[in-house]
Parts: sequence; structure tokens; C-alpha cells
Amino acid sequence: MLQTLAKGFQRSLRQSSIHHPRQLPFLPKRQLTTMAKNEFYQYSIITALMDGAASDGIPISTLLENGDHGLGTFIDMFGEMIVLDGQVYQMKSDGSIVHISSPSTTRTPFACVTRFEATSTSKASLKGADLKQEINQLLDSHFPTGRNHILAIRMDGTFARIRARTAGGQCKPRESMMAVAERQSEYTFQNIKGTMIGFRCPEWVTGLNVVGHHLHFISDDRQQGGHVLGFQTDGEVEVQLSLLPKFSMELPTEGEFNKAGLVVDAEGIAACE
Repeated sequence: MLQTLAKGFQRSLRQSSIHHPRQLPFLPKRQLTTMAKNEFYQYSIITALMDGAASDGIPISTLLENGDHGLGTFIDMFGEMIVLDGQVYQMKSDGSIVHISSPSTTRTPFACVTRFEATSTSKASLKGADLKQEINQLLDSHFPTGRNHILAIRMDGTFARIRARTAGGQCKPRESMMAVAERQSEYTFQNIKGTMIGFRCPEWVTGLNVVGHHLHFISDDRQQGGHVLGFQTDGEVEVQLSLLPKFSMELPTEGEFNKAGLVVDAEGIAACE
């Protein structure tokens, strides 16, 4: 009797599995964790960009899931990217600026962002005579123990003079960033009101990102901007800063990245930036 019941139960289970297959939950191909405030997210590394690995990347929409303040470039290094208040702009070598209204269809081979929330604010006047020293003194006065941390920077106000450049893009696949930089367009803006944002990275990021301060600028009317080579403020500007204690990096999984030599050229990176 027990054997008969057992056989019937097993037959019932087999029939149940045939007619009612188990429904597995749908899992997306790519799961992302949204970054918290003041955490640093980076896609790819600067050494790959130096080696010309720039033909593919992640959608800008993915970048924005991880931050609303940052910088980078676009596919084939066509132009400079600035991420300001969650909006992305492409600053081109012809001087034009395009607002990226379709972030899901525009991609970046290299970028870094944070969900910015200022933890220290002040007013500052920067004369530009020794800009690197002036910026470091300003940042160190706010974060005296932040030498080996990444710092996020935002400055709003009127700038007496800004020297900026924009990259015109690769002319052939895998063209190096050094070669692209030789054809960059340079501009000088005077008495211009706008926002300058970026990061200061410590020495240990050599080969991963740009060591020192890396800033991009865009005017209030969104008509002028670029990668900042030098600047001088017109009186005081508003300075907002934050220290970023967590670092998250995502690397490309296919394409040119795994063909790149990835030999660190610190002098070359400094020359391009």
C-alpha cells in the first residue's frame, strides 16, 4: 500500500513539473548599484585612452546612474565632456557645445563622476600666477588630511581669463591621445561667468586617472567651454568641495581595451592634460 502511494506521489510530481515548469525571475544582463553621495565612479583608465582605446564604451545614461558631477570624453575622443547638475554637455573643437539630450544613445570610452554634495564651501580669489600651487593651497586648507584622497571641486563665478582646449577626435582607429592632442583647438575666454568643475587626484592614481587637478569649464549661457589649461578669477568665486573616500572602477570587458598595451606614460598624460 505504501509503495503504491509513493509511486503515485512521484508520478504526480513528474506531471506537475511537466505541466507547470518553474518560472525563474528575469535577471538583467547588467546590474548596477547606484553610487551614494560623494563616492567616486570611473569607467576605464586614462592609460587605455592614451593608447587610443576609444571606439566604444558605456552609455551616458549608465554614467548618470553613478553621478551628477564629473568629466570625460566621447567616442573616438570627439570633444570634452562636462557633467554639471546631472546634465551632460559635449564641448567640440569648433567651439560649439551640444547638450546630450539622449544619454542612452551616446557613449563614453572614459569618464569619472560623483554624486556631488559639498562638505566645505568658501570664497576664493585665484590669480593664476602659480595656479597649481594656489589650487593645492586652497584644497589643503579645507582638507589638511586629504592629500591621498580624491577631492571633488566646483567653482562658480566670474573668471577674468580662462585658457581652454577641446579635442577634435581621432582620425583613425586606435590613434593615441598624444596624436589627438596635437590637433586640439585652444581658446581664451575673458570676463566670462560660468562653472568650473573637476577633481584633484593623488599620486597613486598614476596610470588610472590624471594626477593633480583636472578641470572643465562651461559658461552660464552654455555657449563656451572646454578643458581648462589655466585661469584667473575676477575677484572671488564661490568654491564648493568634497572629499571622496570610496572609489569604484568599471573596466571595459571587450573590444580595444584588451588589445591596448597599457604602458603607463606619466609624462605623456601630464602633457596631454
